[in-house]
Amino acid sequence: MKIRATVIMALRALRRNKLRTVLTMLGIIIGVAAVIAMVAIGNGATSQVESQIAALGQNVVLVFSGSWTNGGVRAGWGNAGTLKIEDAEAIMREIPEAVAVSPEVRTNGQIGAENQNWYTNILGESPDYFSIRNWQFAEGTSFTDPDVRGATKVAVIGQTVVKQLFGDDDPLGQILRVKGVPFEIVGVLMGKGLSVMGSDQDDVVIIPYTSCMKRIMGVTNLRTINIEADKPEDIVPVQAEVTDLLRQRHKIVGDADDFTIHNQQEFTDSATAIYRILTILIVSIAGVSLLVGGIGIMNIMLVSVTERTREIGIRMAVGAHGRDILLQFLMEATSLSSMGGIIGIAFGIGASKLISLFANWPTLVSPLSVVLSFLFSACVGIFFGFYPARKAAALDPIEALRYE
Repeated sequence: MKIRATVIMALRALRRNKLRTVLTMLGIIIGVAAVIAMVAIGNGATSQVESQIAALGQNVVLVFSGSWTNGGVRAGWGNAGTLKIEDAEAIMREIPEAVAVSPEVRTNGQIGAENQNWYTNILGESPDYFSIRNWQFAEGTSFTDPDVRGATKVAVIGQTVVKQLFGDDDPLGQILRVKGVPFEIVGVLMGKGLSVMGSDQDDVVIIPYTSCMKRIMGVTNLRTINIEADKPEDIVPVQAEVTDLLRQRHKIVGDADDFTIHNQQEFTDSATAIYRILTILIVSIAGVSLLVGGIGIMNIMLVSVTERTREIGIRMAVGAHGRDILLQFLMEATSLSSMGGIIGIAFGIGASKLISLFANWPTLVSPLSVVLSFLFSACVGIFFGFYPARKAAALDPIEALRYE
């Protein structure tokens, strides 16, 4: 009952100075709202990056030709020409957990159809590429293994190529000139939009890798080998087995590898790490508002103790103990910060929704950030309100009654 009476008394004291109460809570409101909105923006950006990378395929292991340093020369990924078709075939044959393998070569070039032309990305892949990348077809179908063996002139195109060359016309069965070589369009891919790096994933022509190597590029080496592991837990074993197999095939003993191997999770971690660091930095800056709000509460509570010195003396004279005074002022400070926290939560959630609506920026409100923001705001009230409350409780009743 005493606690209830103390709470009622604390709230009544806050109501006596409504404007001052609202202004005191403002720092807490702004701080909590900023923290929740910033965390929502960071979570939304991270979620979007993860979904974009997931759209590139699941359980993917990528082997790149060359390494950062190869024989003293910084060759870089995909440029050294150390991977062969036989390497990809050996991976498919000797590693059971590798359920799909697609050798890859790529280039850029001019393509045309009828009187239209376009400069785009040209990929040479196997039929497994579409399952590895989880890429569905809007029309038609993929080319086949016999097309790969025969270096057939067939092509699958992305939505951007369809838009630029064919508009509203049906591209299936039409002839596409790839660097002057005629290819028949057998499939149209579903749209994927922009990649994590901001490039247009739909601006692509995909043909059998043998056709690309023989008819377009005139090369015998691969740029990349795309591998899909059977299950997520197979990714690391597959990566290790591929490394051992390629080292054995390339007769590497003790020297640096002439290839580079990564998995999809590593790209996900690298891409999201930047957003996490930025989120932490922004939230830390927003958290300063909470500390400023706490200092404001402490300042106002000290003023309140001075203004109400005579009231404190009267309460002590009629039997109130120091702990009762301490509890009352501590309750006032905690109420200020808690109410500010609740209002700040509402503003933060509302701000994140408005940002998502008007700025077209993905936001994701985290329940954990809401709970932690409220608890932190309450702790701020307790921490910064303790000293003024203790000062009020330590007043001498006689001196307090004499105070004017």
